[in-house]
Amino acid sequence: MARAPTHLWRLLKWGRTLARHGALRGIENDPLTPPNVRRLCRIARFGTRQPATPDYAAALQEIGPAAIKLGQALATRPDLVGEAAALNLVQLQDSLPPAPFAAIKAEIERALEAPLETLYARFDEVPVGAASIAQVHRAVTPEGKDVAVKVLRPGIEEEFARALETYEWAAAHVELLGGELERLRPRLVIAHFKQWTRRELDLQREAASASELKENMVAEPGFYVPEIDWRRSARRVMTLEWLDGIKLSKRDELVAAGHEPKALAAILVRAFLRQAVVDGYFHADLHQGNLFALPDGRIAAIDFGIMGRINRKARLWLAEILYGLITGNYRRVAEIHFEAQYVPSYHNIDEFATALRAVGEPIRGLPVKQISVGRMLEGLFSITRDFDMQTQPHLLLLQKTMVMEEGVATALDPDINMWEAAEPFLKEWIRSELGPEAYAADRIVELVRTLKKLPALIDRLDEHYPPRGAAPPPPPIADVAIVRPRPWLGLVAVAVVAAVLGAAAMALLH
Repeated sequence: MARAPTHLWRLLKWGRTLARHGALRGIENDPLTPPNVRRLCRIARFGTRQPATPDYAAALQEIGPAAIKLGQALATRPDLVGEAAALNLVQLQDSLPPAPFAAIKAEIERALEAPLETLYARFDEVPVGAASIAQVHRAVTPEGKDVAVKVLRPGIEEEFARALETYEWAAAHVELLGGELERLRPRLVIAHFKQWTRRELDLQREAASASELKENMVAEPGFYVPEIDWRRSARRVMTLEWLDGIKLSKRDELVAAGHEPKALAAILVRAFLRQAVVDGYFHADLHQGNLFALPDGRIAAIDFGIMGRINRKARLWLAEILYGLITGNYRRVAEIHFEAQYVPSYHNIDEFATALRAVGEPIRGLPVKQISVGRMLEGLFSITRDFDMQTQPHLLLLQKTMVMEEGVATALDPDINMWEAAEPFLKEWIRSELGPEAYAADRIVELVRTLKKLPALIDRLDEHYPPRGAAPPPPPIADVAIVRPRPWLGLVAVAVVAAVLGAAAMALLH
């Protein structure tokens, strides 16, 4: 486990890189930033030449793979980093130079415990894509099937482990400052980020995610998930069906190949609604690079490293919130937020309803097709600070995916009416979930479950578990050795500042 000086040195290096790209300016200028944090930002940027517009994506790209993934996670947190930064981070290019083929071959043979030549009849040494965590090669199995082989970069787990340890250390110390920084729960942000990266660093788990999604999407024949080759998949290697298709970002090529963009957009909307609303298990990285149009008109998805889950109660609440905003029933929307414990009970429900009105009224007179789901959700999150709403990461991931999916659909069909496309689907789902039959069935299920719990409850009367509404239990937060202020800490701070100033002076001289 690294000590405080190691963490400080890493943060200093990263801070200088961020400063060179102007990425510390937002933190420094935010009136809610504590003075000591603002001073550290000024020290980090001393002597640097900064661009007129901060480029957060370029800074994180330069720092390395873990920072790239952290940037992708922060892109879902406009409440934490600001809308401008979140928009910039969405454009983060997750691409790096490929690892040498010899190292990749060794990784495959070690993971699958067999020579590469016996596993694949042909294996292209040049990858078709190289990202921060893994790279993909095209191959052919001895059975003659075209496959894509995804392989983790050598040493990537160790690199992420070092970065995550420093992220946790920094988040724990930042949270000690209290106030707005404590409300934003940076330690929980890093804990969720750690969960995401652990999933992405386990390709066998990604293969399982793809398999589960494929089973769920049987009801949507227009949306295809590739088959997994389980015999040639392990924790560090995943082999799956090769797909020949056109990326949804290439609209002109889609039209030239005979595809109908309007039809593709409708398929995408239905597929996402089934994943998020019906199944509560959705592909959380639905950008254009991960979506292809197959020759037969279906849409195929790849890259299942980031998947989202949202339970039934939260899905019902979310549906009621969106419907209430559209119809102007702000009181009901406010009640849902208090029922779900998204807003602390010491706030006034009527005041919150008024704040919701400020979000909903600007969209009420618009034609339906001009109402953006993503913009509506952004408006909701914009009032979280005023009402001390702690962040709900499971909903933020859904928000990011909805905004992304809406952008892909409108790029295919600028005139798409998102609500019209969704209406028949949602109407049937809401009727089945909120109708009298569903209500009666839910009460029976609840009664049976309650009766089953009675023996265990008698033995646990002395325990107290506060209700958590629709939010899933948070991930465990790492224990961090806090550096407490001591007399010698001032000397260390002076030494660090002197080192920074010395490095800056050397940079200016060069």
